Amino acid sequence: MALYEHVFIVRPDVSPAQMETLLEETKTLIETNGGKTGKIEYWGLRNLSYRINKSRKGHYGLIDIDANGAVIDELERLQRLSEDVMRFMTLRVDEHTDQPSAILSKKDDRRPRRDFRS
Repeated sequence: MALYEHVFIVRPDVSPAQMETLLEETKTLIETNGGKTGKIEYWGLRNLSYRINKSRKGHYGLIDIDANGAVIDELERLQRLSEDVMRFMTLRVDEHTDQPSAILSKKDDRRPRRDFRS
């Protein structure tokens, strides 16, 4: 089986509780078709870089998946049919990490900015 990261964007008028339910439904879909899920992250309501269906914001979710191609095809087919999902993207990766994604990592972990004033 291959390792994947699946990110999807849901309409902004969906509540965070409904987004959590959608993440759980996606998890059960993957597991019933023979796949395994790793970390599941809800990134919250975030600004989009361009409008999608007249929306400027969307709820983001990430799921790490260990499954074969048939499971991914079924997942993408169902998300393509969903009224709530605006966009999705599935990437094949070499390995999963246990650390939080770059979106959820703290801003304190960044290097301090240098002052270039003389």
